[in-house]
Amino acid sequence: MVETPGSQSSLHRANLERVVRAVRLAGSLTQAEIARTTGLSAATVSNIVRELKDGGTVEVTPTSAGGRRARSVSLSGDAGIVIGVDFGHTHLRVAVGNLAHRVLAEEAEPLDVDASWTDGFDRAEVLVGRLVEEIGVGRDKIIGVGLGVPGPIDVESGTLGSTAILPGWAGINPRDELSRRLGVPVYVDNDANLGALGELVWGSGRGVKDLAYIKVASGVGAGLVINGQIYRGPGGTAGEIGHITLDESGPVCRCGNRGCLETFAAARYVLPLLQGSHGPELTMERVVELARDGDPGCRRVITDVGRHVGSGVASLCNLLNPSRVVLGGSLAEAGELVLAPIRESVGRYAIPSAARQLSVLTGSLGGRAEVLGALALVLSEMGDSTLLLGQLGAERAPSVLSSVR
Repeated sequence: MVETPGSQSSLHRANLERVVRAVRLAGSLTQAEIARTTGLSAATVSNIVRELKDGGTVEVTPTSAGGRRARSVSLSGDAGIVIGVDFGHTHLRVAVGNLAHRVLAEEAEPLDVDASWTDGFDRAEVLVGRLVEEIGVGRDKIIGVGLGVPGPIDVESGTLGSTAILPGWAGINPRDELSRRLGVPVYVDNDANLGALGELVWGSGRGVKDLAYIKVASGVGAGLVINGQIYRGPGGTAGEIGHITLDESGPVCRCGNRGCLETFAAARYVLPLLQGSHGPELTMERVVELARDGDPGCRRVITDVGRHVGSGVASLCNLLNPSRVVLGGSLAEAGELVLAPIRESVGRYAIPSAARQLSVLTGSLGGRAEVLGALALVLSEMGDSTLLLGQLGAERAPSVLSSVR
């Protein structure tokens, strides 16, 4: 049956998709919240939710809102699963979630991502298979995979283009490689953007629409959220805060410039300052631990890093005026030891009105932010047609598998 634009059946399908999309993005909503989000009347929402429930697309459970009884609507646990894969510089983490924003399984293992991209994808494929089998769900239930990599993705080609950041991965198209192996759509982004998504949906960014997620680890990057959406820029390189110049006569950065923020804050540049006195095996995690225990050298280094990061955050405030900055990566575990100097620099260098409106806090997801962001990426990018197959009939709902971002 061919739908005529503007027909009753076409309008009905559009309303079904609006409701499903609202629930999919939020995880769960009351019927009143669905009405506010979609602009549909309460009666229309009630009828659509009843239809979706009868078709097995959504689940409805009793809840309360504002002290009154309400009904919470979420996508059915049987509607499908999504996979998150996060490649860090030293780890591989995989998570499996359902469409109601529940994490069903998760596992991490050590990995030197700089060594071999083929080894990385081999291990990711094995780990995905093991977790899917663990939760007792068939592979046919996988709707999509979110993939995070620690480097910029070229928007047009989908390849990793920076040989300085991941030399062994240069020219590789990680989306196509993982999609070929798993046979499902793959959505790819850099780790800072996924950290921002993870904190926005599950963590310290909930409830705000404009934020910056700053990840300080082996490098320094930022994920920018503007009006509730990740901002990537036309070339996909928005958020490279680590390459803001702080000192034109400073150390040479891996990008080729001098005195980038990264050369004053990233682990690869900071650790040599302390390894002479604390040993060559020192890690950033250990520096944070020692600083919290009172080690004067480690506390000084973390304070200095905080001041430098704060200078970069101040520039972001002046340009984008976010309402919240969330600090992630290994440095975030230092808590107020690093947050206080960040706030001090922001107060000194940012426009006063922007600084007053800004809250700076650590992420609440820790090392899980990026993999949960990968799940959120799939949930935000996937289409709704597949979820409505049971409602509309397969011939009227083309599969989302025909489109891989």
